[in-house]
Formats: sequence, C-alpha cells, structure tokens
Amino acid sequence: MRKGLAFLICLLFAAQARAQMPYIEEVRALGAIAGQGLACGSAKYDTFELLARAILLTKSPSDKLQTDAIYAYSEEKANAYISKEMDGFYECAAINRRFDNQDIFKAVLYADGTIKMPDGQILTPRRPYDARMIYKEKPDSRREAKAIYNGREAKILKVDVKDDTLASMQRAKTNQPQVQLPSTVGRISRRR
Repeated sequence: MRKGLAFLICLLFAAQARAQMPYIEEVRALGAIAGQGLACGSAKYDTFELLARAILLTKSPSDKLQTDAIYAYSEEKANAYISKEMDGFYECAAINRRFDNQDIFKAVLYADGTIKMPDGQILTPRRPYDARMIYKEKPDSRREAKAIYNGREAKILKVDVKDDTLASMQRAKTNQPQVQLPSTVGRISRRR
C-alpha cells in the first residue's frame, strides 16, 4: 500500500514537471511575443520587456543557460519583428489588444529580482540583483531597435587601430644574429 502511494505521488510530480515548458523554450516564446509587441507599437511594450528580462534572469539555472537564453530571446524577438514587418503589420490592432491584456502584466517584480507571478508562484533568482537595472526605458530605444531590425548599421564609435606589424618586422630583422648559432640539440644516435 505504501509503495503504491509513493509511486502515485511520484507520478503526480512527474506529470507536473513534464507539463512545464523548458527554460529556453519559454524564453523564446517571450522573445516572439516581444517582437510582435515592438513591431505593432504596443503601449505596454516597455513593461513587457522589463518583466521578460526579469523572468529570463530569475529562472536561469546557470550562467551558461542564461547566456544561451539571452541569445535565444534576442533572436526570436528579431525574427518576430521581421516576420510581422514582412506581412505588412497584419492584424496589429488585434495583436496590441491581446498583448496589452496578458497575464504577465499582473506579475509583481521586487527590487531584489524576486517575481510573484499572477498564479501566486514566487520565483527567486539564483543571485539577487537590482531589478531597476535590467531595463531602462529610453525615448529612442524603440526607434533604434526597429532601425537595427530593418538593416541599418549602428553608429560605430571612432576607433584608432595602429598597425605595428611593419615596425615589429623591422625590429625582428635587426635583432637577428648575423652568424648562425650552433644548434643546442645534439644529434641523437641509436648506436650504443
């Protein structure tokens, strides 16, 4: 009886674990939603971006997966934006309505990075962080993101690169001895 009850409890927890979306897939879904919200000009896009980044940081099980997740989020966001642009921003009014009424906006983000989800679940980060620093709303951020997705090159700061290979080659020529030095490795003989 006890073994059967323990087995039943294990099956119950296994079903719950299987029902949850894997971390990277969840981050990709958040990226796709963010891309559509950006493309359609949603009013709550900045709040979504803040919460999505907080979820990305808080749920990450390791630094390696977090790095992979950041890349996956950005890639999906760009793909969704470009896809929405290619279809002529079709149904943007409906997308904005759905975007602005998501449950994610009922989540509460605390200063240490802890998130209370709408279903009551509390997510605590591996390492506490300052939640105010993960996303700062800037007036030009949307325009810059749209410009990058549309293929405009970003402004490149002036960088001075000095090519010192020629100088080092000339120094190497002058530092070479004129006379060939004898080899320090002697001949190995197999004769005894």
